[in-house]
Amino acid sequence: MKKLMGFLLISVISITLGVSVMADGGYGGKEESPELMQAGKLIKAEDFEAAIPLLADVLKAEPKNADAHNWMGYAQRKLGNYESAKIHYESALKIDSKHRGALEYYGELHLLMNNLAAAEELLARLDKTCWFGCGEFDDLEEAIEAYKAGQ
Repeated sequence: MKKLMGFLLISVISITLGVSVMADGGYGGKEESPELMQAGKLIKAEDFEAAIPLLADVLKAEPKNADAHNWMGYAQRKLGNYESAKIHYESALKIDSKHRGALEYYGELHLLMNNLAAAEELLARLDKTCWFGCGEFDDLEEAIEAYKAGQ
């Protein structure tokens, strides 16, 4: 009975920690600057060109902001600037090697550049990062499956 109670306690703690980690979306968890918040809104509205100057301002003030590098990579990728996107995704992952957004989006970039092996490597890293599953893993896995089906 004590073993069962101990197991249940550990399970509840693990789930609670998992939920708190998932609550910040895997994108850092610290308070975002107004510029980064505005850039995020522009990106969600698919106004990537307008988001880039705001992200550049954030990165000038906070060069080690993994979220800003991730969003800059995303905006650049959506505009077809793959080399710039690659630089920013790599920067985000140097700052935070488990940044789920950067792992997913960098994997998607690799698919656009026909590098399936690199995308699958990033999927494996996401699998290790997302203990209880996460949307980033699911999205990249789906993108890889679609890529394979299209070949």
